[in-house]
Amino acid sequence: MPSFLLGSLLIVKDGQDSSSPTHKELRHWVVGLQKHLKGQKSNDGIVFTVTNSQASSVLALVLLLGQGMLSSPPPSGLLEKLFQHMDLHQDEFVQTLKEWVAIESDSVQPVPRLRQELFRMMALAADKLRHLGAGVKSVDLGSQQMPDGQSLPIPPILLAELGSDPKKPTVCFYGHLDVQPAQKADGWLTDPYTLTEVDGKLYGRGATDNKGPVLAWINAVSAFKALEQDLPVNIKFILEGMEEAGSVALEEVVRREKEHFFSSVDYIVISDNLWISQKKPALTYGTRGNCYFMVEVKCRDQDFHSGTFGGILNEPMADLVALLGSLVDSSGRILIPGIYDQMAPLTEEEKAMYENIDLDLEEYQKSSQVEKFLFDTKEELLMHLWRYPSLSIHGVEGAFDEPGTKTVIPGRVIGKFSIRLVPHMNMSVVEKQVKQHLESVFSKRNSFNKMTVSMVLGLHPWTANISDPQYLAAKRAIKTVFGVDPDMIQDGSTIPIAKLFQTITQKSVMMLPLGAVDDGEHSQNEKINRWNYIQGSKLFAAFFLELSKQHS
Repeated sequence: MPSFLLGSLLIVKDGQDSSSPTHKELRHWVVGLQKHLKGQKSNDGIVFTVTNSQASSVLALVLLLGQGMLSSPPPSGLLEKLFQHMDLHQDEFVQTLKEWVAIESDSVQPVPRLRQELFRMMALAADKLRHLGAGVKSVDLGSQQMPDGQSLPIPPILLAELGSDPKKPTVCFYGHLDVQPAQKADGWLTDPYTLTEVDGKLYGRGATDNKGPVLAWINAVSAFKALEQDLPVNIKFILEGMEEAGSVALEEVVRREKEHFFSSVDYIVISDNLWISQKKPALTYGTRGNCYFMVEVKCRDQDFHSGTFGGILNEPMADLVALLGSLVDSSGRILIPGIYDQMAPLTEEEKAMYENIDLDLEEYQKSSQVEKFLFDTKEELLMHLWRYPSLSIHGVEGAFDEPGTKTVIPGRVIGKFSIRLVPHMNMSVVEKQVKQHLESVFSKRNSFNKMTVSMVLGLHPWTANISDPQYLAAKRAIKTVFGVDPDMIQDGSTIPIAKLFQTITQKSVMMLPLGAVDDGEHSQNEKINRWNYIQGSKLFAAFFLELSKQHS
């Protein structure tokens, strides 16, 4: 009979059926393991027999517990039963994620085959929700005309409802089931559409963005159903299949459903971002906005030969370089007059939140493959990522950028840059400040070229009230599941969906991430840790119970 020793834990694998370990017994095992790892003596050794089919679930949990990742006190009552159920069924949860990842639901590439995959993904999710007992409405969105003239069908948006008890709070979960393109040839170590587990990491496109979190929510609901327990909250789902392609038609559906589907909703939860740490959970309460600009300098439509025209005209590229160089200095400070005037003041409470965030600056710098950041402290770095505006220059259109040499003077060039906005910056004011600054710089060059500035994209920043009942409930749930208070973080990028829901529905919106900072969403070798996936499922179950208490 095969067996192995973990500290003071003797685990025996047997091919015969046997009883499964309880959650308390697993934690009792860990007491011995933790003492062993600390060099302490322990008499807590337990021998437990598991079947081959149970082994991977049990051992995965023991290893996670032994690593100190579950330091919270054991839950009691219903929560303990829910957690135990999820521990013992985690392989089933992983298998379902594998089935979902296997669908190439790529919304970015406008290919008929991939649109068929998107429809298949939405149909699979609808069946899963109906199996839970939810009423599911599939909203037909018609088709979209592509630039090349082809017409492609838009996958439906799913609106699902579980429960309508007026005495209970109603929480709506938003998620998306489409993914970014992925091919093994891009640098993946495994097939991106075959979920592969390596050292507790589940690799596959969409594992963390966003199929894993969507399934974690479903897993939580299914645990209540499996134990024949009444859900403490009414639950709604809004799931789309075009997020990676700009959430085509989502805003229209949200506006149309404001007085219908969303009328009874109290809270909206989004789990479509990441922690700032590999191990410590987080709650997100704000994101930056974005204004994207193009500045064009034109002499004529055709390029010039530098031997024929060099030295006798104002070259558009020289003008553009001067304009772009006037926007930001070497310390990262934006040089546009008045740009910082609208920024919300830094409070002592906010400053303390930065101090409490778990971030190893040296490790962050190393993992980013950057020789040195502009700031030397954790607090300064986080503030410049989240609560200060930033300006980034993205590229130049119309300039020669191919390998080799070409003695050309571009006749027309377009510089592209953006400004990340923070509360309480006004987009129209920022647009006016940018145009005035560039016009001033250009006029001083006395150039005969023509300059035009346009703002082509404007997205507002989003911020939430962290004293809202669902934030308080989420904090308590995180403490219950993970044993620590969450990092209260913001996101330096722009996530339009949070602001869209908040503005249109006027409901409380919260971002509750499940994935670790190294999950690699959108990149090669995207993954979600098994631990994050299973603990995230528990987190949602605990959140339902805590929200019910907070709401009442």
